[in-house]
Amino acid sequence: MQNKKIKNFYPFNFIECKKGQLTIFIIIAIVLVVGVMGFFVLRENLFQTKLPANMEPIYTTFESCLEDDALTGAGILGIQAGYIYLPEFEPGSSYMPFSSQLDFLGTPVPYWYYVSGNNIQKEQVPSKKEMEKQLARFIEEKIRDCNFKNYYDEGFEIVMGEPKASVDINDENIKIKLNMDLRISKEEESVNVENHNIEINSKLGKLYDAARKIYDKEQKDLFLEEYAIDTLRLYAPVDGVEITCSPKVWVLNEVFDELQQGIEANTLALKTKNGDYSLTKEENKYFVTDISVDADVRFLNSRNWPYSFEVESDDNLLIAKPIGNQPGFGILGFCYVPYHFVYNLNYPVLIQVSDNNEIFQFPVAVVIQANNPREPLKGATAVGADLPELCKYKNTPMTINIYDTKMNPVNADISFKCFGTRCSIGRAEDGTLTAKFPQCENGYIFAKADGYEDAKYLQSTVDSGNIDIVMNKLYELNIELKLDGETYTGDAIITFTSDKGPKTIVYPEQSSIKLSEGEYEINVHIYKTGQLKLKKTTKEQCIEVPRGGLGGLIGLTREKCFDIEIPEQIISQVLIGGGKQKDYFLESQLENSNIIEIDAPSLATPKTIEQLQENYILFDSNKLDIILR
Repeated sequence: MQNKKIKNFYPFNFIECKKGQLTIFIIIAIVLVVGVMGFFVLRENLFQTKLPANMEPIYTTFESCLEDDALTGAGILGIQAGYIYLPEFEPGSSYMPFSSQLDFLGTPVPYWYYVSGNNIQKEQVPSKKEMEKQLARFIEEKIRDCNFKNYYDEGFEIVMGEPKASVDINDENIKIKLNMDLRISKEEESVNVENHNIEINSKLGKLYDAARKIYDKEQKDLFLEEYAIDTLRLYAPVDGVEITCSPKVWVLNEVFDELQQGIEANTLALKTKNGDYSLTKEENKYFVTDISVDADVRFLNSRNWPYSFEVESDDNLLIAKPIGNQPGFGILGFCYVPYHFVYNLNYPVLIQVSDNNEIFQFPVAVVIQANNPREPLKGATAVGADLPELCKYKNTPMTINIYDTKMNPVNADISFKCFGTRCSIGRAEDGTLTAKFPQCENGYIFAKADGYEDAKYLQSTVDSGNIDIVMNKLYELNIELKLDGETYTGDAIITFTSDKGPKTIVYPEQSSIKLSEGEYEINVHIYKTGQLKLKKTTKEQCIEVPRGGLGGLIGLTREKCFDIEIPEQIISQVLIGGGKQKDYFLESQLENSNIIEIDAPSLATPKTIEQLQENYILFDSNKLDIILR
């Protein structure tokens, strides 16, 4: 049998056919994808309802309302630190003055960083997504208030459905998409528009990013606290030594007032790198922060904003006592006054970032503790700022009753102290407070009220109880100071010391004192102001030193003398009078008196350092004459 090869015949090549079909399918797929994409992109234009000419003004008014609402909401976000709807308000306390918001010209501005009234560090920095959600919510709430009254008067019926908005905040604009039925009808004619998209010019996103950059820099480097410490050391006594033989005295209110003025001025002087100012002067360079943002930046502080200012003082005075005028210090040959004061300082700074007419602002708390900046906040929204453990656990119910000496109820602030830790408890209203106390075996209950001496009561709070505390009323007396029976109007320091502590005044700048019943030791130091010149002197000083060799080993000594040269000194104030006296004042005496007369004996005006030291020796034996009238 003859085999035959059968050859299939095709009018064209099969492989090439397959390739051609595949190409056609790809082209068709691409066309379909592009078409679908175009549909979704252009569907609003393709299927947008054609508005009759008489209804176009109504829709233009609606779009204007939408734009106005968006601009209003964006403005509120900028003014209120990225919030339209404020976080829950948290009040401050006497310990920390910050609430969760700064009142800026009547507008509450949430702090991005603050310390709460119970000493907890907190952050409340909104994200851009949160801002977009708040603006969308604001538009949804406001858009239905669009005013169509004139169109209603023309016979149009306008019905709005439930709005649903989305917002996209960008550097140069804000895009708003609003899904809401807007039905416009008149007689037989009716139209409905569902989707409404607008874009407004706004640099809110750019300003927010600049604000975040500044805030993150502050949280990382605490540059505001560093400037605060420099200001504190410049405007308030912190550390130092002065050559003088009289005490250095600062009135606390005056120190704080000057410090507030310094903080306000120096905060306003702060700048960022790209600011519009001259850098030709060296002092200007100090105020330039290491921050560069594409916006104008201002740092603001006001003495009318909340402040907290603490320093250990002697009844509203800072007093540094001299060394060298006391007996036994003759070897020095001169006097000096060292001082070291420790401050806690807390105040707000409002940071404004702007571009033309747009602004974004946020406040932060500046916190100085024991002359040092606070610890940086490390990535948490609520971090304890060394809140004592004792104050966290209040579980013993106590009732505190506060009275004056005539058994009238007194409204007072109550605190509790145990092992050096003090906790705020609350306020006694109508003389009574029922609250829970931390457990402590032997703690102290403190009561503080205007017009009364602070009261302290030893009490165990392991078990519940009912405590009565009596507070002594304070009576203000004018001071008339005399020297050897003659009215004296020169400089003096007068101190009233009782078991409740000292009360000191600088006379004659301060000429009254508030006292309650009790025993006082009264000290009066009278100083003469002038230019007392102590000449340069040389004096021989001898001391015992070990002998050399074997004698030193067995404790033998020899006298070694050397000359001490005392340089020329000019002392502006020297002690020329004064003395001490103990006295007990009854409440009836204080209540019926307006003046406390103090007569002090004089001392010889010293010409040498030895004579000055002799005056201090005589001072201890001088007695005062005290009369209440």
